[in-house]
Amino acid sequence: MTRILIVRLGSLGDLVHALPAVSAIAEAHPGAEIDWLVDAVHRDFLALVPMISLIVPLRDRTAAAWLEARRLLRSRAYDVALDFQGLLKSAALARLSGARRVIGFDRQSLRERAAAPFYTQRVEVGDAAGATQHVIDKNLRLATSIGAAIGERRFPLIEPDSPALRQVQASGLARFILINPSAAWPNKRWPPASFGSVAAHVHGRYGRRSVVLWGPGEEMLARAVVEASSGAGVVAPATTIADLVALSRQASLFVSGDTGPLHIAAAVGTPVVALFGPTSPARNGPWDARDVSLSKYEACVCHYQRRCQQPDDWCLARIRVDEVTAAIDARLGEPSHE
Repeated sequence: MTRILIVRLGSLGDLVHALPAVSAIAEAHPGAEIDWLVDAVHRDFLALVPMISLIVPLRDRTAAAWLEARRLLRSRAYDVALDFQGLLKSAALARLSGARRVIGFDRQSLRERAAAPFYTQRVEVGDAAGATQHVIDKNLRLATSIGAAIGERRFPLIEPDSPALRQVQASGLARFILINPSAAWPNKRWPPASFGSVAAHVHGRYGRRSVVLWGPGEEMLARAVVEASSGAGVVAPATTIADLVALSRQASLFVSGDTGPLHIAAAVGTPVVALFGPTSPARNGPWDARDVSLSKYEACVCHYQRRCQQPDDWCLARIRVDEVTAAIDARLGEPSHE
């Protein structure tokens, strides 16, 4: 096997969760070129993945973008394409690649069952409705279809240059925690005042300031956390994906809802305390047994929905500040006296 196509268009967290499977494929086929078809917005993240030979960006949703991607994919003459997304769209693109084999999940495990006819092979991954298998393990099972072994979960990411990390360190914060209050889904955002109280606790107990992350259009949210932190938090510099990887590697702790940045932090080995409402930590959460996930998933009535359907009884708001601070103390242990 000389050329392999990975199809996983997004989101950021899902790309992180596919890395162990792609790493296992690279180990099983050391001479193969591995390309990755991805939404263009995520190509900067894949640029940090060392085993990728070619990033094929899907520019947008237009027919012209599909034709552009198809031309490039066909020119690569793939032996196999693996669809780690399980949507009609991703399956169709995998088939349009011209790969001799197109492999996807079994029908019961697909996110959209209409994707099934596009595959030449479907793999039983044990992820029928109601299952609690982590998506990383589901992806690894798909990778076994071309000889990959299920072993240690590896997340190969290069050490990027980071102006944002240098700026944080230059401000005197040699040791810090990261707080990420934002999320693409409003249903995953814990209140900023609560995050501020967490920052105050960490500063009082551990003597460490909190750097509060933000993305495009989210700076005011970060500032709200800082204003509620009693001087314990600072607003992060503007960050790229490379900055996020570098900052996470240096952080003592990462506190966040279920977001792509949370999964990047877990992938680079940063201690994590994660807050879950509409999504399941068993399927999407941190995988290190030492990390702590606080979840109201069982009580949530709007599973995997972007917006809460019962705003007067919002599940994530049921997670109390004292529960989070207790989880942080459990994860970090007793304060050091360095």
